[in-house]
Amino acid sequence: MTITYQVKSAIYVNLTNRCPCACTFCLRNKAAGVYGSDSLWLEREPTLDEVLASLDACDFAHYREVVFCGYGEPTERLDTLLAAAGHLKAKDPTLRVRVNTNGLSDLVNGKPTAPMFKDKVDCLSISLNTDDPAEYLALCRPKFGDAAYPALLEFTRQAAAYVPEVVMTVVGEPVTDAAKQSRCRTIAESLGARLRVRPYEA
Repeated sequence: MTITYQVKSAIYVNLTNRCPCACTFCLRNKAAGVYGSDSLWLEREPTLDEVLASLDACDFAHYREVVFCGYGEPTERLDTLLAAAGHLKAKDPTLRVRVNTNGLSDLVNGKPTAPMFKDKVDCLSISLNTDDPAEYLALCRPKFGDAAYPALLEFTRQAAAYVPEVVMTVVGEPVTDAAKQSRCRTIAESLGARLRVRPYEA
């Protein structure tokens, strides 16, 4: 079972395969793993103790960032995520902790969650993907339907008050239109975030 894996100079943490979205461009539709990792499909979700043991086995003299990002939405296991992030920060406050998320944590957990990331997470990378709510539904196919797009915007707005760095992302393909990217940048900046256009990895 792959809990932690290396991507360049970071350690990635695979907490769950659960996700409230079924994005048309998601890498897990095409491969069992990424970046040379073994399969990221979990036969079961790791316990918190297993997550901490896997992290503690990493040599952080060589890795300066931990990224909660696997083959599912990490905020589906919010308590485990926050406990692991707190554990890392207690051991080394200078270690950078990032969470890659679809921004639907509040809907997943049924409550406002942005304040819970304070002092545990240095960066939230939130998938915006488009400036248009209808296109978002078609691209990301969230189980929450029409509630999803405004929820991710509100989560981003709140997160900017608690997390030092908040980034919204769009995928370079299918979002190739420069005007659309500009509109996405305007949305991100209005919420206190910055925009990053990610390359599409087929």
